[in-house]
Amino acid sequence: MTDTDTDTDTDNDTGTSTSTQTAPGAPSLGRKVGSAAKWSLINTVVMRLGNFATGIVLARYFLGPEAWGVYGIAQTVLLVLLSANELGVSLAIVRWEGDPRRFAPTVLTLSAASSCLLYAVLFATAPAVADVLGSPEASGVLRVMCLCVVLDGLSQVPAGFLTREFAQGRRMAVDGLNFALSTAVTLLLAVQGWGAMSFAWGSVVGNVAALIGCCLAAPGTLKFGWDREQARALLKFGLPLAGASMLALGVVNVDTMVVGSTLDPLALGFYVLAFNISGWPVRIISEAARRVSFAGFSRLADTPQALAAGFARALGVVTAATVPLCVLLAALAAPVIGLVYGERWLPAAGALPWLMALGLVRIGCELAYDCLVAIGRRRSLIAVQGLWLVLLIPALVIGARGGGIVGVAQGHVVVAGAVVVPVFLLALHRGGIRLGTVARACAWPLLGGAVMAAALLVLERYLGDSVPALLATATAGTLAYAVCLLPARKTLRG
Repeated sequence: MTDTDTDTDTDNDTGTSTSTQTAPGAPSLGRKVGSAAKWSLINTVVMRLGNFATGIVLARYFLGPEAWGVYGIAQTVLLVLLSANELGVSLAIVRWEGDPRRFAPTVLTLSAASSCLLYAVLFATAPAVADVLGSPEASGVLRVMCLCVVLDGLSQVPAGFLTREFAQGRRMAVDGLNFALSTAVTLLLAVQGWGAMSFAWGSVVGNVAALIGCCLAAPGTLKFGWDREQARALLKFGLPLAGASMLALGVVNVDTMVVGSTLDPLALGFYVLAFNISGWPVRIISEAARRVSFAGFSRLADTPQALAAGFARALGVVTAATVPLCVLLAALAAPVIGLVYGERWLPAAGALPWLMALGLVRIGCELAYDCLVAIGRRRSLIAVQGLWLVLLIPALVIGARGGGIVGVAQGHVVVAGAVVVPVFLLALHRGGIRLGTVARACAWPLLGGAVMAAALLVLERYLGDSVPALLATATAGTLAYAVCLLPARKTLRG
């Protein structure tokens, strides 16, 4: 786990100097990050609430568990491909100092070429991939949905400029256009009986809109070019990150593959729904934070004390925001699923509490991932993610055979809690962020979560699971959590 790979290159041709300077009169980093974080949070909450409402309509009226299972397989393959579609080079737009427009054309050429190559391979192997994953009918959906790989590769450079400039207001407009068009197409096709294919074409239309929106929001950035020296430096920078990203997404998505190949399509549909529900707080909080955290940590990478303080503040805020959502969904899993999606989806409730615990762990690990990338600990990331994936696959297979989807969720939590969290803490320690710093950031939110969980379980037992009772139980539990968080209010507010 030793790591000597740090970004200290100062080549003027590639712009890799990591020194940071603030122009006179420019907004402070804190103000820019704060403003971007607010826009990012608003954006993520609005988009996720919209996706949540769309998912309810589709699950209750148009698509059954089998269709959700096919969609889950296609989405899993797409996410794995997206992790490597631009070879990690697009992060240079955010990370490297200097004018990124000098090397952006080379970034775009590399990203577009690798994306097209990945899609060509997927198109040729789609039937075999779908068959191995236990869902042969997903072949056509894979070929359509994975067109998003090419579209995403083209949008990486303009999207990177928006992230670098903390322009999350413009990013919200782009995401809003994506959501509106993809949702409209998905619902229209689902009503007409297209099944899982409605998700595929909706995703493609939304990504086309996002590409156009990014180009309009960051004009002049979609230009192809080539510089051999820049390409060599970009690949040296990006390939380790792409490898770590693929391992990270493998960790998140290998469970869908295991369930699909080990259990039946019905169980896969229930698991996909439970996993999607568990992702609500992760996506809302983590996605909002990660759109600014990497850029923010990158600016602090040369100042260890400032980096440690910034990481602790960010971890405390995201943990405090995530814990109540995770506890609510874990403690009230069956009533929430029955009320929102209908009784036919209740088998998904058994896995949900375990997946919520996993979601809470993922929040911290993803923030640590961004911090380690920012300080150049790429080898540590590959080691951590590789270890996670190697241990996870047998744990999930054993869990699936012994306990179905609940066993899969339990296997996830055991590996993450017993192995991955300690290894991430060790990697952070070697990067200058001490265990005590992490513990202090999480202490009050985790204590509040324990109190909240106890209150919810007791109140549900005595009040029942009617809608008024659930509202009263959730309100009382949230108030108990808020009281526990009072000692940390100054830190969190800052």
